[in-house]
Amino acid sequence: MIKTILWDLDNTLLNFSIAEKKAISATFDNMNLGKFTTKMYNRYTKIDREYWHKIERKELSKDLALVKRYEDFFIEHGIDKNLAKEFNERYAVALSDTIVYNDKSFDLIKKLKDKYKQYIVSNGVSRVQHLRLEKSGFDKFVDGIFISDDIGFEKPNKEFFDYVLSHIEYNDKSEIMIVGDSLTSDIKGGNVAGIKTCWYNPKNEDYPCGFRVDLDVQNLNEVAEVLRLINEGPM
Repeated sequence: MIKTILWDLDNTLLNFSIAEKKAISATFDNMNLGKFTTKMYNRYTKIDREYWHKIERKELSKDLALVKRYEDFFIEHGIDKNLAKEFNERYAVALSDTIVYNDKSFDLIKKLKDKYKQYIVSNGVSRVQHLRLEKSGFDKFVDGIFISDDIGFEKPNKEFFDYVLSHIEYNDKSEIMIVGDSLTSDIKGGNVAGIKTCWYNPKNEDYPCGFRVDLDVQNLNEVAEVLRLINEGPM
């Protein structure tokens, strides 16, 4: 039986992409850097993803990587790279201004509250993630929140999950499942931790070899039905 769910936050429970684009655009306006276009956003996301992979692989510290992503982006677009640190700080504040739920996730978390232990497990900047969780209302319905900044390790590192598992209630790892959109962070992390994995895959993409995906859902509300079938069997 599954009794405990570890929920990823960004681009799983919340649509991070929408909040991110709005926050960057607003920061461009506030710092008088011109118009932030969709083409620029698409390029930025590739640079950002590369730096997050470096963070996950422990190749760069998070503080350095979050600034360097904007330095690289600014250099490509003829913007003074010395503005990167201030831009990142302003962007982090603006990120909390937009809360968009994926698949009515707030209602889902609320509905599952009395049936399962639920925890948030997120890579991110502590003050930003805690504020976003407060604004989303998730903090009122989950049993605990684990942010990589607070722990000192990022998903998918074993140390992150060792910390989480030592601070939650469970009898056996077979009772725990992580739900997330990132193969390299959430699914790999679940594999490393030896727990079940549920890939949130709204685009129904194929996944490469090297990851153990126990469940694959296109809509978060499928998670509730799948868990019911696992725990209770067909009606």
